[in-house]
Amino acid sequence: MRSKDKIAYFYDGDVGSVYFGPNHPMKPHRLCMTHHLVLSYELHKKMEIYRPHKAYPVELAQFHSADYVEFLHRITPDTLPMFSKELAKYNLGEDCPVFDNLFEFCQIYAGGTIDAARRLNNQLCDIAINWAGGLHHAKKCEASGFCYINDLVLGILELLKHHARVLYIDIDVHHGDGVEEAFYFTDRVMTVSFHKYGDMFFPGTGDAKEIGEKEGKYYAINVPFKDGIDDPSFTRLFKTIISKVVETYQPGAIVLQCGADSLAGDRLGCFNLSIDGHAECVKFVKRFNLPLLVTGGGGYTKENVARCWAVETGVLLDTVLPNEIPDNDYIKYFAPDYSLKIPSGHIENLNSKSYLSTIKMQVLENLRSIQHAPSVQLQEVPPDFYIPDFDEDEQNPDERIDLHTQDKHIQRDDEYYEGDNDNDHMDIS
Repeated sequence: MRSKDKIAYFYDGDVGSVYFGPNHPMKPHRLCMTHHLVLSYELHKKMEIYRPHKAYPVELAQFHSADYVEFLHRITPDTLPMFSKELAKYNLGEDCPVFDNLFEFCQIYAGGTIDAARRLNNQLCDIAINWAGGLHHAKKCEASGFCYINDLVLGILELLKHHARVLYIDIDVHHGDGVEEAFYFTDRVMTVSFHKYGDMFFPGTGDAKEIGEKEGKYYAINVPFKDGIDDPSFTRLFKTIISKVVETYQPGAIVLQCGADSLAGDRLGCFNLSIDGHAECVKFVKRFNLPLLVTGGGGYTKENVARCWAVETGVLLDTVLPNEIPDNDYIKYFAPDYSLKIPSGHIENLNSKSYLSTIKMQVLENLRSIQHAPSVQLQEVPPDFYIPDFDEDEQNPDERIDLHTQDKHIQRDDEYYEGDNDNDHMDIS
């Protein structure tokens, strides 16, 4: 057991100010609400806070096609009429609208996950958190399910420069299809997704029979639930499968997507998970003491998303948060009881014991088909991505220069000085 974990946390207030549109369920404002809960519980004093760099188009093109990245860069609400053919080609429209500052939004959330992976690679932290990331549906050449750039794939590609094997775990209510698809043919990444499947539920993939192909056969694991799964059933199966996965696959690093739409009461979800049940998965993964990259994901009842990710930030810091929410700029959203607890779900649990047992046996059987730790020969590690001819101030995204002083506040437990620029004295929105 290593001594106290070092946690890096990535946040840029600009991600919370974008607007998908009046009737769209995705509300990036939930990220500001999460951040203010983190500040009000003084969790920022136990972490290193960084503003991520804005990922360069050429970095985004490490996974996405260059023409798709270029299109996202060019398109604006004003130029929409000129691009009807491209909008259809790249799947932009009702689910994935074009809005002001769309590309910058993608650059920030993807930059956060890339920076998180790099800090882990360079052993500058043990756990890295980017709640703005986790947009798991985006494909190589198109947007999908409110996701434009797949930051998770970009982060995993970064981790693969230093690790022979990376494990991806997804507890969003929707199947992590974009990440699975990206690594479907390789044993370098194992993807494990726990999600609702059936009844035409988006994205329609994630059957237990989807297991990977060619070198990737048996390295994609899907755990398809029906409506109404509850804490005991979900966490029991999660722990059984993940412990067997880690023992068999022996990953060098883990990426955990914590979509909060699997919580009870979500606008688009259909599960009965409490925040404690959801957070129990995070706690369990943390115990493996492997380099861990944690992201957000879905979550459409925004006050519950903020509660969940604040609690999970606490879990990663080994800090239990008092149930009463401290005063903060968004306190009115947590009325009437101003507590971290959410009402329990009342959706009928359609997951019978025999159904869950069948899924478990199927997954464990597939895992038995894998040799212990595939014998991946790690090639010489390439250097971190380098873009020539860019502004000297931006050269090292982790460099804490005066320009970004207002976004940074570090206080370890052995530091007692609070300076004038402490985040908790400031309005960061």
